[in-house]
Amino acid sequence: MSNDMGKGLGSLLSDTDLVVSQKVAGFSGVQEILLENIKVNPNQPRQHFDEEQLNELADSIRIHGIIQPITVRKSGENDFELISGERRFRASKIAGLEKIPAYIRMVDDQRSLEMALIENLQREDLNAIEVALSYKRMIEECNLRQEDLGNRVGKKRATVTNYLRLLQLPADIQSGLVAGIINMGQARPLISLENADFQLNLYQKIIEQGLSSRRVEELVKAEQSFGDSLSPIERYKEDMRIEELSFKNKSIVPLKIKVKNVDTGEVVIPFANEDQLKEIMELLAD
Repeated sequence: MSNDMGKGLGSLLSDTDLVVSQKVAGFSGVQEILLENIKVNPNQPRQHFDEEQLNELADSIRIHGIIQPITVRKSGENDFELISGERRFRASKIAGLEKIPAYIRMVDDQRSLEMALIENLQREDLNAIEVALSYKRMIEECNLRQEDLGNRVGKKRATVTNYLRLLQLPADIQSGLVAGIINMGQARPLISLENADFQLNLYQKIIEQGLSSRRVEELVKAEQSFGDSLSPIERYKEDMRIEELSFKNKSIVPLKIKVKNVDTGEVVIPFANEDQLKEIMELLAD
């Protein structure tokens, strides 16, 4: 690992602190580069760009020019690879610019990835899963420990851990975080629950009842206390109750699970009339 990897966040972002316009793009350290000579970094952590926001930025660029240069590195004699500033790069293309002011950095693949990830983390519109995935990439691809990562991004180790643990939640809950249906505060208490079905049931309650973060924490603590006080048979009955709930919207026919002992019991299929019984029998015969 290079010595540069040990430098702090300020060092990594120092080239984005200056505010320059097209008129002063010749300032030492900044060059005007043809857009056609710049390729997007294949390791760019940000994958989604809002089209409406890009068009708004393009309109601003047409009027005011590029306020902050992008950052690139050389990939050939006249070719460059984008390190940070892809949103500005894309909007400049939409605005019809031929050239764009850029800082040229001499960095290797690993440092380029780290710079892109850290710049990505400075965005205010990142959702919790995007933050978590960026942290995960930095740990895996930049060979960082959680504590080292926390120092790099100015966060406590516990904060980094909480974000990473979000990636252990069921996919539906992660999707809810991405879509903004729930927030980090509401999702974080769910991490401590071991049962995925209960996590999903509580997630639905959060959505349907608009539960606050504090209320979610209370429900999780109540569930954990309840589980700790149960005998093996009571705990098994509770697990089967959750299994029964999980089948509610998945099974074609209604199911009831009756527990006789730990790991033993029976599945009951109730019916309301003869027609429903025939339908159930036909389904079972298939």
